[in-house]
Amino acid sequence: QVHLVESGGGSVQSGGSLRLSCATSGYTSSNYCMAWFRQAPGKEREGVATVSSSGYTTYANSVRGRFTISQDNTKNTLYLQMNSLKPEDTAMYYCAARKWGGCINVYDQRYDDWGQGTQVTVSS
Repeated sequence: QVHLVESGGGSVQSGGSLRLSCATSGYTSSNYCMAWFRQAPGKEREGVATVSSSGYTTYANSVRGRFTISQDNTKNTLYLQMNSLKPEDTAMYYCAARKWGGCINVYDQRYDDWGQGTQVTVSS
């Protein structure tokens, strides 16, 4: 079982940028999928972005063109670069990982491991 730790959250004004990090371990499988999710108060958790071991990425429509998911395999770290942030992006952001199945879309929430979350707050 892997250990995931998010960091990089904070408070920014609309239009600003943040880069979230997720320190990972154990995801060198050829079939892994790593993902970012978010959950705002009173709302269900929603998928934000995924990246597979092959480098294939998917994004939620609400963040496409503004957010970029990436990996630094030398540091075993997953990133989410968030640009042009909007108040609607305010949420607790979680990273997640699974060792099987690759990534198909941002809607599947079947992951083996989840981080503790990092808060992102975007003000007007």
